[in-house]
Parts: sequence; C-alpha cells; structure tokens
Amino acid sequence: MRKLIPALAVFVVLILVWLLFPKTKINSASPSENSIASEKYSTAVTAALTSAPPAAVAAIDASFARVTASPAPAPAARVIPDGRPFAPEVTNMEPQIVLEIVSRAIRNYGQRFGGNPVGSNAEITRALGGDNPGQVNFINGDEGIRVNEKGELIDAWGTPFFFHQLSGTEMEIHSAGADKILWTADDLVTR
Repeated sequence: MRKLIPALAVFVVLILVWLLFPKTKINSASPSENSIASEKYSTAVTAALTSAPPAAVAAIDASFARVTASPAPAPAARVIPDGRPFAPEVTNMEPQIVLEIVSRAIRNYGQRFGGNPVGSNAEITRALGGDNPGQVNFINGDEGIRVNEKGELIDAWGTPFFFHQLSGTEMEIHSAGADKILWTADDLVTR
C-alpha cells in the first residue's frame, strides 16, 4: 500500500495539470502566446512537484529523461531564379542602368514568346526567371538585376518595381526612386 500512494499522488498531479491547462496548438499560436503558455505550464508543473511527496518526485525523476533544448537548425539559403543564393543587398549600379537592364529582359522575353509577361511583380519575376514555356531565364544577377525575399524584382534602392502593362507587347516600368515612394517627382520610368 505504501508503494501505491506515491504513484497515485503522481497520477493525480498529472491529471490536475492536464485538466487545468488545456492543450494549445503550437503552430497556430504566435511566439509570444507560446512562451506565455509554456511559462504557465512550467509554473504549474513546478508548483505540483513542490507540493508532491518526495517519493513521488523521485519516481518522476527516475522515470523520465531530462530534456535539453537543441539549437534550431540554420535556415536554408534562399535561391533566386538564376540559382545563386538570395542577396538582399542593393546594387551599386546607376539606377537608370538597372531600370534599362530590367526593361531589356522584358523586351527579350517579349521577342522570344511574342508578348510580355503579365501579372504582379512576383509573377513577372517568376516568368522572367524561367517559369515560362521555354524555361528560359532572362534574369542575370551579374547585370545588376536583384530579387527581394518576396520574389520581386527590385530597383537600385531595394524597392520593388511597378509594372504597368500598356499592351501585349508594351510595358511601362516604374522605379520609386531614392525616396522609395511611387508616384513622386524622383520616380524613374521606362518603356
């Protein structure tokens, strides 16, 4: 009977912890919510173990392995369409030259496939990067063309270009300029 009492106490403590603290979905909660839930859980477990008989605590320690946090794996390097790792830095090339290089890539695409790529900046970037009928890559990072982490072509200041489709074969390309705000006096525009 004396051996059964510590085991029963541990069982009761675990049931109380399970009932008092509902399970949370780690994937749906924000990091701050997860840390708050984790702190509450740790506090409850610590409180339960402090009030448990020493024999029960010893039984728990003997039955469960210690858990140590392992370092998080390093995130995989993002690759831009030409196969090189993502480089978030902006180019040191003249902004007008970068704009002309992007314009030339779109013209080359249009000549090859009989019309411009269409869609949002990210969709146009994918098409220029090889997601096209011929799987041809028109983006060359060595020429000053840069792609941001969202998969958008960016200008010399790191701001996404705005593409305005004028017709199936003509497109206006806008760079927000040094102030990084579209539709202001310092914008650069080409066709």
